[in-house]
Amino acid sequence: MSQPRILIIDDEPLMRISIADALKAEGYLAKVAATGPEGVDLIKKEQFDIIISDLRLPGMDGLQVLQACQEISPRTGVIVITAHGSVETAVEAMKIGAYDYVTKPFSMDELLLIVKRLVKMLELEDENRSLREELEGRFSFKGILGKNEKMREVLEKIKLIAPSESTILIIGEPGTGKEVVANAIHHNSPRREGAFIKVSCAALPESVLERELFGHEKGGFTGAVRQRKGRFELAHHGTLFLDEIGDISPVVQGKLLRVLEERRFERVGGTTTIEVDVRLVCATQRELKKEVQTRRFREDLYDRLSIVPVYLPPLRERKEDVPLLAEHFLEKFANRMSKEAGSLSETAKGMLLRYSFPGNVRELENTIERAVTLSKQEGSVEPWDLCGFPSCPYLGGLPQPTCGFCSEETHLLAGPKGHMPEELAAAREQFERQYIIKVLERTQDNKTEAARLLGVSRKALWEKCKRYGISKATNGQEEA
Repeated sequence: MSQPRILIIDDEPLMRISIADALKAEGYLAKVAATGPEGVDLIKKEQFDIIISDLRLPGMDGLQVLQACQEISPRTGVIVITAHGSVETAVEAMKIGAYDYVTKPFSMDELLLIVKRLVKMLELEDENRSLREELEGRFSFKGILGKNEKMREVLEKIKLIAPSESTILIIGEPGTGKEVVANAIHHNSPRREGAFIKVSCAALPESVLERELFGHEKGGFTGAVRQRKGRFELAHHGTLFLDEIGDISPVVQGKLLRVLEERRFERVGGTTTIEVDVRLVCATQRELKKEVQTRRFREDLYDRLSIVPVYLPPLRERKEDVPLLAEHFLEKFANRMSKEAGSLSETAKGMLLRYSFPGNVRELENTIERAVTLSKQEGSVEPWDLCGFPSCPYLGGLPQPTCGFCSEETHLLAGPKGHMPEELAAAREQFERQYIIKVLERTQDNKTEAARLLGVSRKALWEKCKRYGISKATNGQEEA
């Protein structure tokens, strides 16, 4: 994003000038308006990246300005300024689309920090939008999203190998999207009009897998009452995808090698040789080179399969893709469930970025589906929606042993070597949140007593609880 353009709407001249000067000093382009209608007119005439608006304005209040901005320029981020007595109105503004709010009196550094965060988020959204448009322009990569450098290399490789006839070996941990990549290779190849046949080699025992791949003749084995075509025949002129190829037995490995070399085979129990024209795409989570060294996998078959290897990075190595994927799944499941798509709260985004996702993209997809299912019809997705338990640390409860978020967040607080937040601000917020929860537990959720022990006002404690998603008493009692 080039120099961000920011509009300040405030009826106090000194406030307008002070904010505009501070923004210009940071390199932003700033314009000002004294009333709501004046601000809306400027929004109609010019494109702004960010709007900073007071909630109390002559002619049109801040909520009306926000609603008008969403209609005229929905991609513009809005920050609202509120007085002490109207925090509830500011929260209402965030529910209908404002990015954040500041409470008078505020320091200029506080406002500039919020602006900086919003600019970063808008830049990320622009980059993701451009990436999606670029990919969808020429190639059909449905379900493959990412701006991570390793994923860009994967996408470029798919563009190169899809038109070829080479055998492909996709290598990656469970849940990294091996089948999605195989699908993309097929649908961007000359065989796209042919069948795309999938077989999970790990799910079938040796005898069943052999019949599944090569078919069988009537009477070929006990119970074979009729002839049945195998997956190789069904994939004729198309693509055959063999998932978990590293799990096949030595017998099946030998027969598969022959098909790769000669493009012919016999059905189980048959003598007629069948010729096929099939492109083979395989996937594995195993290190097949090690399997070859331990003689569990044939070296000659490995050489045939790994003509073009494609390595898929785990999600923990492409953290910058987590928000993009999460928003994609959020929109997908919201549409499927006929709900408003909403968005992820900043706290929820932070939690997703800290989590290691051992189940990779599949786990993220399942997490977002659960969150959309549990979330209310309106509003953003919060940490407790992602966690999915009625009692969890994000609602003031105890960590759930079966929840990855709970276990990792608790483990993170213990400070294991090599697993720390990337930014000091994130570490500070994380500690502050946990400390507040501990004090609330100690005071049995008595907010007045907790505020006294923390050395802050009750209102300040309420705002921090709101910010960190601490919205439910830990012991089920009413607030004092």
